[in-house]
Amino acid sequence: MDAALQSRAHQLATEFASQATTVEELNELMRLMLKSGLERMLNTEMDVHLGRRPGAQATTSSPPAPAGDGRRSPNRRNGRSKKTVQGDLGEVTLATPRDRDGTFEPQLIEKHQRRVPGFDEKILALYAKGMTTRDIQEIVRELYGVDVSATLVSAITEDLDAEVTAWRTRPLSAVWPIVYFDGITVHVRGANGRVSQHTIYVALGVNLEGHKELLGLWLGESEGAKFWLSCLTDLKNRGLRDIFVACIDGLSGFADAIRAAYPQTSVQLCIVHLVRAALRYVSTEDSKLVARDLKKIYQAATVLEAEAALEEFAQVWDAKYPTIAKQWRAKWSDIVTLFDFPPPIRKVIYTTNAIESVNSVIRKFTRNRKIYPNEESALKLVFMAIREAAKKWTMPIHHWKQALNHFAVLYEDRLPKLTN
Repeated sequence: MDAALQSRAHQLATEFASQATTVEELNELMRLMLKSGLERMLNTEMDVHLGRRPGAQATTSSPPAPAGDGRRSPNRRNGRSKKTVQGDLGEVTLATPRDRDGTFEPQLIEKHQRRVPGFDEKILALYAKGMTTRDIQEIVRELYGVDVSATLVSAITEDLDAEVTAWRTRPLSAVWPIVYFDGITVHVRGANGRVSQHTIYVALGVNLEGHKELLGLWLGESEGAKFWLSCLTDLKNRGLRDIFVACIDGLSGFADAIRAAYPQTSVQLCIVHLVRAALRYVSTEDSKLVARDLKKIYQAATVLEAEAALEEFAQVWDAKYPTIAKQWRAKWSDIVTLFDFPPPIRKVIYTTNAIESVNSVIRKFTRNRKIYPNEESALKLVFMAIREAAKKWTMPIHHWKQALNHFAVLYEDRLPKLTN
C-alpha cells in the first residue's frame, strides 16, 4: 500500500470512529465499504469484458445476437443479480452485473462462489491448529457472525487432498548435504474401528543454501529397517541421489536402512538424545556430574580423546550406572561420525534439534486431536501444521557458510557446482 492509500485509509478510519459507537456499528460500516468495493471491482471487470475500458478489448466468446435490421448488436449490460457471500465481516449481499450474452465470467468473485477470497484460508488455518469441525463452526460464528455447516468445512479441507498428494510426490533435488530423520506418535482409528498407535516419520533436509525443507512424511504402525528402507526408496524415486550426513535419534533399524539405500552416507546419532537417554538412569543429585562427564566425550577434539574420555567415564560411573557406558560402546561407530568433520560441521550435525523444533510444531498443532479418524486425516493435518511452520524458515541454519566451505572440500566430487 502506497503512502496516498495509507493516508486515505487513516482518513476513513477517523470518519468511521466518529460515526460508530459500538463494535457492531463499526463492523456494519466495514461491511458496507467491502460491499461497495467489491461491486465497483466487479463492474470494472464487466467494463473490461465489454471492451469499455481504455485499451481493453471485448472478451465475448459467443457471437452477438443479430439486431432487427440484420446487423449484429454488441454485447451490453443486462441488469444485476443478487448474491450473498461469506467473509471475515459476516455475510455481504452483492449486486453482480450480468451481460446480455451471458458470457461474463467474473474473476474476483467467481460464479457459484459463495465465500470472499481468503475466507477458506481462515477455515484451513483453524483446521491446521487441530480444531475439530464443531470448534471451527463455533469460532466462525462468534468471530464473523457466519454459520458454516460441517459439510462446508469438510469440503474446504478435502480440497487439500490433491495438494498433499502433489507435495508428497514432488521431485527433489539430487543432493542434500544434511537430512534429519525423526518420528512422532499419533493415534489413528483403523477401518475396523480399532484405535492403534502409529508413528509419523519426518525427513527434514538442509539444501545447498542452508535452508530447511521438509522432504517427506510417512505413516506406519511399526518401525524397523524394512519400513525405513521403503521411506528412503521413496526419496530416491523422487530424485534424491546423495546425502552427505544423515542425523537420526537411534530409531530401530534405521542406520542399517540408510547404509543399504545410501552406502556413501555418514550416519550420526543425535548426541542430545543419547545424553537424555543416559540421564534416565541417573539420580537427580548425580545428573549434573554425569552430564558434565558425558560432555567430555562428545566435545573431545579427536576420536582417540573421545575413547579415552569414555573409558574414564566408565571407571568413574560403572559401579553406579553400568548401563550408560555399555550403551554408548554399542553405538560407538555412529556416535563418533562427527569426529570425521571439522567443528563448523559438528555444530550442525551433533543434534537433531532442527527436526525437534518441527516436531514441537506438530505437537502444538495436533494436541487437540486425541484420535485421528483415518491415516489420511493424520497426514493431512501434519502437512498443514508444517506448511504453517515453514513460513518462518527464511534464514539458513546457524554456522551454515562455514559448514558449506568444509563440505566443498570433503565432498568435492559429490557436491554440485553452486550457481549465483
